[in-house]
Amino acid sequence: MKANGFAHKYGDNVDTDVIIPARYLNTSDPQELAAHCMEDIDPDFRKKIAPGDLIVGGMNFGCGSSREHAPIAIKASGVSCVIAGSFARIFYRNAINIGLAILECPEASGKIQDGDELEVDFDSGVICNRTRGESYQAEPFPAFIKEIIEKGGLLASLRG
Repeated sequence: MKANGFAHKYGDNVDTDVIIPARYLNTSDPQELAAHCMEDIDPDFRKKIAPGDLIVGGMNFGCGSSREHAPIAIKASGVSCVIAGSFARIFYRNAINIGLAILECPEASGKIQDGDELEVDFDSGVICNRTRGESYQAEPFPAFIKEIIEKGGLLASLRG
C-alpha cells in the first residue's frame, strides 16, 4: 500500500472545527463535507487539493470534538494520508474507523514543507520526500489496521 502526492502543510493544534466547521455538521454526506474541508484555515484548500495529495500537520492534529465528520471530510477531499507529529487520540481512532491513512512522524512533520512531493510506503512506514531528497521513518501500520484502511474502514472490514 502506497500514497503519492503533494504536501499541504499546517501547524500545531489543527482542531476538528477548522477541518470541518460546525456550521456544516447538519449533513453526513461525504462530498458535501469535502466541499467545506479546511475552509476556515485554508479557503483555497478545495482548489489546491488533487486526488492522492497528503495533509501534513504539526502536533495534536485533530484535537477538539470527537465527531467523525472531520476525517470523513478529509478522505472525501481525495487526501490519501495525513502525516502529523502527533494526533488527538479520538481523531486517530475515527480516522482508522473510516479508512483514512494517518502516520505519526515528528521528523517528517517538522521537515516537510508545503508543496513537497511525497511518497509513503505504508508497509515499511517510510515517507520519502522527493522534493528534498529525504526519508523519514514512521511506525508502519500493524496488520489489522492496514487491513481496515485497505478495505475502506472498520465496518467494511467487518463485512469481509
